[in-house]
Amino acid sequence: MTMHKMGFVGSTPDSAKWAGVADWYHAFFTGLVMTTTTRRSAREASDLVFHIFRRQHLERFLPGLEKLGLQGLPPAVAAARYHYLSNAIGGVHVEYMEESPKKVWVRYPPPRWAWHGTAVCAIPGEASRAMLLGWHAHNGVSLGTQRLGFVCTKQTMDGQPGLEGYYCEYDHDISPEERLRFARGEEAPDFDASKAPILLTASWPQERLEKARRNYAMEYVRTALPELVGLFGPHDAVYLGGMTGRLIGMQFYADTASALGLPGHGDETAFAEFMVALARAQGDEAELITDAQGVRVRQTTWKLMSGLTNLHSAVFDAWNCLLDGALSAHNRRLELKLVSRMDEGDAAFEWRVAARRAPTKF
Repeated sequence: MTMHKMGFVGSTPDSAKWAGVADWYHAFFTGLVMTTTTRRSAREASDLVFHIFRRQHLERFLPGLEKLGLQGLPPAVAAARYHYLSNAIGGVHVEYMEESPKKVWVRYPPPRWAWHGTAVCAIPGEASRAMLLGWHAHNGVSLGTQRLGFVCTKQTMDGQPGLEGYYCEYDHDISPEERLRFARGEEAPDFDASKAPILLTASWPQERLEKARRNYAMEYVRTALPELVGLFGPHDAVYLGGMTGRLIGMQFYADTASALGLPGHGDETAFAEFMVALARAQGDEAELITDAQGVRVRQTTWKLMSGLTNLHSAVFDAWNCLLDGALSAHNRRLELKLVSRMDEGDAAFEWRVAARRAPTKF
């Protein structure tokens, strides 16, 4: 057995590789919502969006407040500053306008990060509302107050110039139905960067920011796939997630390979090099093996789902379709054969890249 030494390692800056991974997973997340919209319904896609953002909120909001040093601030200020700073870390442009300690605006101007490019035309307005319900409307609950709500004044999906609204701390407790309301006649004040919160660069140097932007995009898929399985069951989740994975893998393979410093076409070894480079850029440990069994890739960690327990095998099955799609764009005469899988108790994920059998002729 020999470990293949890849000459490309180190030839492309890590920042470019991390950016390529971010685009790869960003596209997969957006694609999941679009696939669910077109192959199921706008209502079911919105349900998925709600569960994704509520799960992220419950896992990330309070730890994020501490990490960003926002504890102890008035609820409206803390909530709005969290969105402004956390999105800035993820490379997402957000504006922050503080009218008072009890009324603080956030605005997501176009182009919208989540619904990249022409995808914005396929996302229903109710999916955007589901996002607000999943996250923004729950901030007060997480902060331990029944007086904080979010007032939405614009939605990009409705043809308005961006998603905007404000956190409002009322003088009385509000009902669950009042945690999100709409006031389309109100207008956000202009953004003044000199008055916006500042990220402490000492604790967020450039390299950390670049990795955080990669992780930001990966987090959406980490959350989305288990929720897809939970909502639709494993078989439909593999269909929806797998179809998305194949399409995104095909469509984004060339750009991702280029970001990794690879040609984007070739034989079995060339694709195995892509898989190893992609895994390492994701933060995983992987190696290329060539022996009597052919060309194999062995990956011993799975950063994307690290720490999650009781994952259904459908999560991996859907994710793995990204690689199937990429291979079909790399060389449609090859196929990816799964040898072992960590999510089912093996020591590693292992794939063999081999020539596809010619169809039988009658």
